[in-house]
Amino acid sequence: MSTPVAAALVAVALLFVTQGPTSDVAYGTAAPSASTSRPTQGHGSPYIATHLYFGSGRHGGQPPIPDDEFMKFVADVITPRFPSGLTIQEGRGQWRAKDGNINRERSYELTVLYPAGEFRVHDPAIEYIRHLYCTKYALESVGRADVWAQASF
Repeated sequence: MSTPVAAALVAVALLFVTQGPTSDVAYGTAAPSASTSRPTQGHGSPYIATHLYFGSGRHGGQPPIPDDEFMKFVADVITPRFPSGLTIQEGRGQWRAKDGNINRERSYELTVLYPAGEFRVHDPAIEYIRHLYCTKYALESVGRADVWAQASF
């Protein structure tokens, strides 16, 4: 696991310990729950940080998705939908496939931050990105986690 990914995981764990649960995992188009604890202290305004987890391994003996091909997907598909900014971190991931096998692969974590009130505006673009990546590379899923955040820029 890369140092930035490990640091992010430690920061999320600290949020859970110091503030209680602060995240929702979104499936479909449901907005984060109003009953979810939201940050009440800190600087900035209420935001949502959506994290997408892209694997690079393919099925059927095909080679992994090369870094330059993934970055082209980012440039052509993701950036036009989130031109204000995004963060990509490279990592190592593992997951259990539908057939029960544990797969380990190079992966990418994409993070986009947007005002909490814009969830319904951005959700269709996020779901489109997930669906297109899975379809384009014949993959089972792209993971998604939506986390309440307090942000300022």
